[in-house]
Amino acid sequence: MRAETAWSDESFEEHANAGFYIIAAAVIPEDARELVREAMRRMQARHATSKVHWTKADAAQRDQLARTVAGFDGLHIVAVGAPVRPRRQERARAHCLHRLVYELHSFGVEHLVMESRDAVLNARDIVTVQHARYTLPKDARFRVDHLVGAADPLLWVPDVVAGAVRAEKLGDARYRDILGERVVDFPVHVS
Repeated sequence: MRAETAWSDESFEEHANAGFYIIAAAVIPEDARELVREAMRRMQARHATSKVHWTKADAAQRDQLARTVAGFDGLHIVAVGAPVRPRRQERARAHCLHRLVYELHSFGVEHLVMESRDAVLNARDIVTVQHARYTLPKDARFRVDHLVGAADPLLWVPDVVAGAVRAEKLGDARYRDILGERVVDFPVHVS
């Protein structure tokens, strides 16, 4: 499958010894994007929030979200960094984003849209992507942009995927099992 754009979001677990950081990216074919946006807007309306957000959903809503996302065309590339010590999330994020850029490029992605945080943190992401580009072939193109989470429902898809992978890492694999083989995750050693 070849696509030019992916949308990403993250999740993490802070723990003294077993913390982890997850960045998930949804690679959705261009001809499916409007249908995915419509489906995610319907999910948002059911949850009565400004955007679909895994952490604010209860178990039944999470099941519904995972089933909805599992029905979409596309692939989800996930970088899972561990172990992450307390207050080291930004370092873990950089390692995971670096790996994600490399893996996304191998799937034909040249543009990553990330959920925006603040100007300083967004700038860190841009620097990380610039450094990651050195691991790509010499003529490779790859860029990153940031959007507010409510701006594009395609950003809500990787929120669901990251949440499902997080739940699996915490011992509840049911949502990750629903997503099945559409999720490809890559371990990232973070020390």
